[in-house]
Amino acid sequence: METKLSLLSRKEQFQQLFPSEPSYRWKQIETAFFDGHANGWQDVQTLPKSVREGVEQEILWMTVETEQVYDSKQSQTFKAILKTRDGLFFETVLMENRTGQWTICVSSQIGCAMRCSFCATGTMGLKRSLLSDEIVDQYRFWMSFLKARPEISQRISNVVFMGMGEPMANYENVKQAIRMWLTYTDIGSTHITVSTVGILTQLDRLLTDPDWPSVRIAISLHSANQEKRREIIPTTVDDFLVKLADWSHRYAETLGNRKHHVTYEYLLLNKVNDGLDEAKELAQFIRSTSSGKINVIPYNPVPDKPFERSQRECIDQFKNILVLAGLDVTERRSMGNDIAAACGQLVTTKKNVQERS
Repeated sequence: METKLSLLSRKEQFQQLFPSEPSYRWKQIETAFFDGHANGWQDVQTLPKSVREGVEQEILWMTVETEQVYDSKQSQTFKAILKTRDGLFFETVLMENRTGQWTICVSSQIGCAMRCSFCATGTMGLKRSLLSDEIVDQYRFWMSFLKARPEISQRISNVVFMGMGEPMANYENVKQAIRMWLTYTDIGSTHITVSTVGILTQLDRLLTDPDWPSVRIAISLHSANQEKRREIIPTTVDDFLVKLADWSHRYAETLGNRKHHVTYEYLLLNKVNDGLDEAKELAQFIRSTSSGKINVIPYNPVPDKPFERSQRECIDQFKNILVLAGLDVTERRSMGNDIAAACGQLVTTKKNVQERS
């Protein structure tokens, strides 16, 4: 039997159960969520016994359950399939970063409605958006995972919203989750990146939202040609590139600084968007924006998708044109290909969960 999903957050549930408790009581609970010592409500000794017993009966300590965990061959990447209270599945990834610490790739939705032509997640359609507690608990899941493996580094230093879903289509829940991490962990705002295909109405919204956290923004661009981008990302709106360039300057004026700049992500698809003309068109577009930072991404194969990874020589030539144009170019490392945990490869259905188990 499937459990009906409560749309109330744990905090709202607590306030309904204990309306007379002082406001600091919930802060004690939130602190316990992240201190690494508590494994359940009975371990939260800062709470009165009556409160512990009450929350244990009514409020979930963890809003997600572990269905399966995969380990890459080099043990540098782990992927988890998590199950929600209403019986749906989604994926989250833990990756070793260049500092020898860990980056979490979190999901913001179960499935995705953006229909990016190269992406496995889009084949699921959109099941629903994740609640803020479900986003928060991806961090807590990996925190517990590392605690059980004391032989490896314990520090989670970065979070990227590059898993399943479009974060800007789940704006409020994403915002609430980030704010909780910034409050109760040692991750700084410049170590959290929200990657979006560019929902312009929501990008405009964050410019005037005093509660939007000062995290980094990455735009999944993939083409600097309006029509070609629409082929790659069918949900691209009219005049997207013109509007995005304008937004980037308003972002720079409002929120930008040396550490808070927009990064443009560009997935290289063999003989689709990786030619020299496309590189020159990209360079021209980026120079019209407020930022000169580009992250090129080699394509990770997805079953039943017609795309191939660009040749190494082609990638290098593409990058060189951008560098010669005076742009700051980086190339993303592909990690977790062997467990389908790399960029664009996350997809989960009940059928393939059963096949993997």
